Amino acid sequence: MEKERKYILISGATSGFGLETAKIFAAQNWDLILTGRRFERLKEIKNVFNLNFPEIDVITLNFDIQKNNEVIESVKSLPENVTKNIKILINNAGLALGRNVIEDGNENDWDQMIDTNIKGLLYLSKQIIPFLKENKEGHIVNLGSIAGREVYAEGNVYCATKHAVEALSKAMRIDLVKYNIKVTNIAPGAAKTEFAQVRFKGNEEIANSVYAGFEPLIAKDIAETIYFVCTRPKHVTINDLLIMPTAQASASVFHKII
Repeated sequence: MEKERKYILISGATSGFGLETAKIFAAQNWDLILTGRRFERLKEIKNVFNLNFPEIDVITLNFDIQKNNEVIESVKSLPENVTKNIKILINNAGLALGRNVIEDGNENDWDQMIDTNIKGLLYLSKQIIPFLKENKEGHIVNLGSIAGREVYAEGNVYCATKHAVEALSKAMRIDLVKYNIKVTNIAPGAAKTEFAQVRFKGNEEIANSVYAGFEPLIAKDIAETIYFVCTRPKHVTINDLLIMPTAQASASVFHKII
């Protein structure tokens, strides 16, 4: 008998939270739809999953989530036997760029954060939600941040985008509750992924200093949490989670031993 297919679609799946989430779900026999901008990285990841989990289906979609036409065309390429079995959407793609006071901010950085963290989440959700509605069930997990709860110095536009993710999660929950679609917002604190390297544009010294003196979260911590919330009974929804390293009390208060 052919395996019953159940797909999870993960944006930003080439590293960090997205990649670790894919590993956990693959180990539990879930089929994967993995998206990202880095074509070669996606191809490499697909090969690894095919080797380690030959019983699951692994589909990769290579597009820039900032570009709505690319999102639309990529999702359109999915066959009906896949779209009718999409159970979970993980809106993970996101980034921070730079830390400056507003008057010194880089407008290109602002555009990229807004286009990725807000508009990209909307573009992809708009394409996938109709499948979940047709299936009469589903789960959307949006990756927020402590920056969506508290604004911190020089975090202005990034914090604004993550506040928007918080609001959109609440709005989705209201719009979709009648379709049995769950919506969860997960807000990590300091987590050591590629986040700081991207934020500081490859400056390893500054990126590493962000996590000096304490033990930050790692990608697996968040991936395990995503798996937990997505595997609760049908009548249970975990709406919102704030997850911090023990050494972090707020967006800007840490206990560091240096």
